[in-house]
Amino acid sequence: MHTAHALLATILLALGSCASVSSGPASIRFAHLDGEAGADFAELRATFGAANPGYDVEWHPSCTAVPAVGSDRVLFVQGPANLEGELTVGDIRLLPAGEDWELGVGVGVDLLAFTLPTQIPADLPALVRPDWDSRITDTPGGCAEETGAYRRILLTWLEEKGPYVLHALNAHRVRITDSFSHYHPLDGGFDEIYLVQMAPPGARVVTSEDVPAIEGEDVTSDEAQALLESHPLRVGDLVYMPRGTMHRGLGGALVQVISVPGFVPNSEIGLDHHLRSINERLELEGEAALPFHEAGSRAAIVK
Repeated sequence: MHTAHALLATILLALGSCASVSSGPASIRFAHLDGEAGADFAELRATFGAANPGYDVEWHPSCTAVPAVGSDRVLFVQGPANLEGELTVGDIRLLPAGEDWELGVGVGVDLLAFTLPTQIPADLPALVRPDWDSRITDTPGGCAEETGAYRRILLTWLEEKGPYVLHALNAHRVRITDSFSHYHPLDGGFDEIYLVQMAPPGARVVTSEDVPAIEGEDVTSDEAQALLESHPLRVGDLVYMPRGTMHRGLGGALVQVISVPGFVPNSEIGLDHHLRSINERLELEGEAALPFHEAGSRAAIVK
C-alpha cells in the first residue's frame, strides 16, 4: 500500500512539473482492473487527476461496504459477472458526501469510484440501473448509430437526452460495433473513459495523440503510418482518452463510456473525412491505408 501511494505521489509530482510547459492533451492511458490495481492504474489515476482538478478515480475490488468520505462519488459496478438481483454489472451508485454504503449482496463487489468536485443533485436516484429502469431505453447515437443499437444513457448533460441530469460526470452504457473517429477539443471539451464490461474477440479501440497532424495537410507517407494505434479490448480494461486525443471503438465491446465533465454539446469533432483525405492524397491502399468510418468520412461531423 505504501509503495503504491509513493508511486502515485511521484507521478503526480512529475505531471505537475510538466503542466506549465505543455499546452497539448494529456497522454492516453490504459489499465486493467483485476484484483489489486497496479502501476498502470496509478499512472492513469495520476494523469486523470492532474487534468481534472477536484476529481479522482479509485478502484475498490471485492467490496461489501463503502465507507463515507467528504466528497460526492459515482460508483460503477464492474463485477463479479454473476451478480444478480438488486445489483448487477452496469449499475451505478450515486453516493453523497458523508454517506456510507452497505452493499448487502453477500459477495464482494468490484467498484470503480469517481470523486466529484460538486454535489450530486438531490433529485437523482441512489441507484441507476440501465437494464432495469423503465425510464432508460435504447437510444442509438454517438458511438452506436445503427438501428436497434444497445445504448443506454445513465447520466446526461441535457434533460431531453435522458431522465437523470448530472453535469459533473456523464455516462452511457453502449455496445460499440463501429464508431466514427473523433476527439473532444481541449477548450470546452471533455475527457472520455472506457470501462469495458464485455468484449468479444476482435474488440478494439483505435487512438491517436496527434490530432493536429490528422487535420493538417502536410503529413508524409511515413508519418501517416504512425498516426493511429490499435489496442485490443478485454473485460476489465480501463481506457483514459483525454480531450484533444482521437478514439474510435470497433468490434462489439460493451462499455461504460464515462465523460468528465459531461458530454458537452458540439464537442465531438469527427476526423474520418481527414483520414480519408490523407489516404487519397498519399495514394495509400491496402494495409498501408489508414482505417476510417465510411459513413463518417463523407463530410465534416460535429456533434
